[in-house]
Amino acid sequence: MTETIQFSSAAEVRRWLDGKTISILTPVHAQAKRLRDDMNNSIQNINDVSKSLLDNSTKEIEKRNMKVYNRARALNKLSHLFLDRLKKLSPPEEVSYDTLNRYAQETQKVFLVTDIDIKNWFPRISPFFIMDRRKFLTIYERAKVAYSALNDFVSKEYIKTKTLEESLQLLIEVQNVQKQIAIIGEEKEQIKNERLPVENEIAELEKKIDELKTKGPIDKLNMVNAEIDTLTNELKYLLRHLQKPFIKMQALATTGGGAGVTPDELSKVNQYLERPFEAITSEKNGYPVLEEILQKLELLIEEDKLKLKPEKARKADQTINEILKHASLAKLQQRCLEMTNIKQQLLESTKMDEIKEDLSAFQGQVDLLKARKTSIETHEAVKENASNEAIDKINNMKRTIEKNILNSINIKVQVP
Repeated sequence: MTETIQFSSAAEVRRWLDGKTISILTPVHAQAKRLRDDMNNSIQNINDVSKSLLDNSTKEIEKRNMKVYNRARALNKLSHLFLDRLKKLSPPEEVSYDTLNRYAQETQKVFLVTDIDIKNWFPRISPFFIMDRRKFLTIYERAKVAYSALNDFVSKEYIKTKTLEESLQLLIEVQNVQKQIAIIGEEKEQIKNERLPVENEIAELEKKIDELKTKGPIDKLNMVNAEIDTLTNELKYLLRHLQKPFIKMQALATTGGGAGVTPDELSKVNQYLERPFEAITSEKNGYPVLEEILQKLELLIEEDKLKLKPEKARKADQTINEILKHASLAKLQQRCLEMTNIKQQLLESTKMDEIKEDLSAFQGQVDLLKARKTSIETHEAVKENASNEAIDKINNMKRTIEKNILNSINIKVQVP
């Protein structure tokens, strides 16, 4: 079983791999540079001879010799094409399998289209510029030999060491990404140090807001509002059997069916249906408007103008009787009025105004701080995502390096 070599850092792995592969990669890199230079020199020679074709064809065009003119124009155009293509070929400054292979592929593309142009156009230019064409073809053929040598080396020899070279390059990249992760970590810590004071300040302000809401007039107001809700529910319950009759009374009055209800009374009926607490507290003691409405409602039920079912009519009559003859709402109205007065006094108190101002000020500060916190958290999330992506990238590169080394020199390593 192959023992796994463990290292303390990617830099240590790189130094070890450099030592293991120097005898393999050094001659390969030397050969790669030589072939690159040969190819570059050949391309430069083609470039020079293409300029010569361009110059000579230009001179013949200027002479206006009709026998040569059309061929000279064709050669002139062809020379421009050669030169434009050659400009796109750029030899790699740093030699690696990928850069040299790319250079070979780009050169092949240029040579393929150049071969077609030579085959199609050189016979048409004949018999003129014969010496220029021969010189070009001689230099071009030498360049193709240089290309064949380069391509054979890349596809047959250099490819054998590709994984080792790739591993060394990946180790450099791992170190670079590790530096990026360290920088991101420092930035995340700075952002955290910026976020925590904001969160503490928000917590302090929210504590003050809670204290204002649970002490003094605000607390009393909350208790009054709770009592008002309770009284509202009691009113709805006591008036529950009048809901349907009131609605039919409204409909009858609206359609002119002789309900005898005034517009003010109709408005009050609607108020008792939707907001009974406001309705009863807006009345004088003894709720005279409601009594007037109920007397008219009682008559409408008696005359069966509302077309109520017997059971509903009976319950409505019973409720009307309790209100008109037994003052069943009197105590409830007094309690409602008391709560209304207490609430009004609380709302109009100087202390309440001060508390409202403080609450408004504190809430404004909280809103601003929360907006700032959201911005900080967004920045924090961006850094966190960048860190996670970098970690994933490093892990993938480490697995590739370990696999490449095992496949290339049959040594199992673990990149930290």
